[in-house]
Amino acid sequence: MNSFLHQNKEYQAPEALLFDLDGTLYRGNEPIPGADRLISGLQSSGVPCLFVTNNSTRTSSEVAEHLKLMGIPAKEEAIVTSALAAAYYVQKHYPGADTYVIGENGLRAALTEAGLVILEEHDTDRRAAIVVQGLDRKLTYDRITTAVKYILDGAAFVQTNPDRLLPVDGGFLPGAGSLGAMLQAATGIEPIVIGKPSTILMDYSLQISGTTPDRSWVIGDNPYTDLAAARNAGCPSILVLTGLCTADNWQEHCAAAEVSPDAVCEGPEQLERLLNELWISKS
Repeated sequence: MNSFLHQNKEYQAPEALLFDLDGTLYRGNEPIPGADRLISGLQSSGVPCLFVTNNSTRTSSEVAEHLKLMGIPAKEEAIVTSALAAAYYVQKHYPGADTYVIGENGLRAALTEAGLVILEEHDTDRRAAIVVQGLDRKLTYDRITTAVKYILDGAAFVQTNPDRLLPVDGGFLPGAGSLGAMLQAATGIEPIVIGKPSTILMDYSLQISGTTPDRSWVIGDNPYTDLAAARNAGCPSILVLTGLCTADNWQEHCAAAEVSPDAVCEGPEQLERLLNELWISKS
């Protein structure tokens, strides 16, 4: 298939590229062929690349190390997780608040570094001002009960991302969105969602990149999260057919997500050519 840009739009050349990870640069523990060459070439050319993920379970250093193990060069400061964006949001709106966390190391570390006070199970004499919920693969019924109690008592409810399923080798696991749906059903309270397609993660990413939305291109495989987040933030988007979508079904998925990508590429090699053409045409 041929990549394209909408002819009736005026595009600004990218000053930053915001890459999704799973399904875009790798699948599970396997890199997408050509992803290492693409990122290496962009970085050698001085193009800022951010790696923006809804995953809240790992720290930025752990994500960077994962990418490096697959040959994809990434610095820790270029990693933007929903955990970091959640910590930024909570620090801004609830500075120093007593916080109850359903989540793994990446989320707890980000909140602790942001100065939030993490309540543990034995802190029965304190009342949480906020519940922050991400993916927690060791979640117990007792912890769900505690979170529900705090939310019903008036604690704000923040969710790292709405993803109902987590893709893993050989299938799927229930994602943070599934856990959040349980808390929402129990409390009747809708969470403040941080990750894609919310603009909160995107605004945080743009703050880090220091670029405007029209100069910050989002690249991802999922119309419902990556492309919807780009649309909501006012960023151009490029769909890559290396994850959720194929050449046969991408239009159907985009229609269901009510998004229209500015370009569609089969993979890293075609994406590299498209970006080079775009920079040349705007030079």
